[in-house]
Amino acid sequence: MTLLPAIAVYFGVTIDELFQVPTETRFEQVENMMDREGHIAPEAFSQAAAFLTQATVDDPKNVRAWTDLAYLYNHRAQYDHYLAAEYAKRALELAPEEKPGWVAYLEAMGGVCGDEWYDNHFEVIEYFKRFVEKNPDNYRGYYALIENLLADGRYDEAVPYIHAMQAIKDDYQAITYLGDVALGRGNRDKALRLWNAAVEKSPDAWQAWCGRADRIKKLGMWDQAEADYEKCFSMQSPPRLTDGLYSLAQMHMQKKDWAAAIRDYERILDVNEHDYGDCVAETDRIKEEIARLRKLAEKDA
Repeated sequence: MTLLPAIAVYFGVTIDELFQVPTETRFEQVENMMDREGHIAPEAFSQAAAFLTQATVDDPKNVRAWTDLAYLYNHRAQYDHYLAAEYAKRALELAPEEKPGWVAYLEAMGGVCGDEWYDNHFEVIEYFKRFVEKNPDNYRGYYALIENLLADGRYDEAVPYIHAMQAIKDDYQAITYLGDVALGRGNRDKALRLWNAAVEKSPDAWQAWCGRADRIKKLGMWDQAEADYEKCFSMQSPPRLTDGLYSLAQMHMQKKDWAAAIRDYERILDVNEHDYGDCVAETDRIKEEIARLRKLAEKDA
């Protein structure tokens, strides 16, 4: 510390400037903090928000700053919803017949409340309709719009957008969505044919296998869904996504196959460690779930 004045003089800078972190490094610090911390302390959150906000002031077209700001606030919201869900479950344990705890839990977890005006995705749909009008060649815009139209059962509205997406990229995705429309209209056999055709269209895309698995799982075709999830996981190169493993764990828990579910979660831990350098927040939650499953396995033994 006693050398700092001399070092500052040598380089022709102030002592404060010696401690300034380069902007790129600051971005990386904020992004790593979001990846690794389940709960960001208020002081650290405020500092990150101030840095990112100033970056947007310095350059209003700084996409990275705007995106990181969105992720930062989403990160806090996710943690707050996690806490809210825990508090709501406590309220439900104490007063299971009272509605407030029930509503609070559903809201925290994004569950279906049963009120159509609340559960639908009207505002999201309207936004992305305007978005694709301004960006008619934007594949992701159509993706978001179609997903929400299908979620709300607006199948007839979705079809023209599916064809517009297909004109941009003719791969498995549009065919998969047409299968969703067929199922929504009550034609299960046609839906299965289209989902199979989607995989045949893009057999080298792991997403096609995962997409089919997601859908046939809901139809109770668990053995084929399990095979598809395993296929899509084996096709990936690091850093791998663990969506399929989470779905496998859910299926195995539904079947009360606790050992298989534990193996699924252990594989997720392995991916987090080797592909992402161990995401601490997620790792802790998974370890808690494994411990819970082991207790269930012991109880059933």
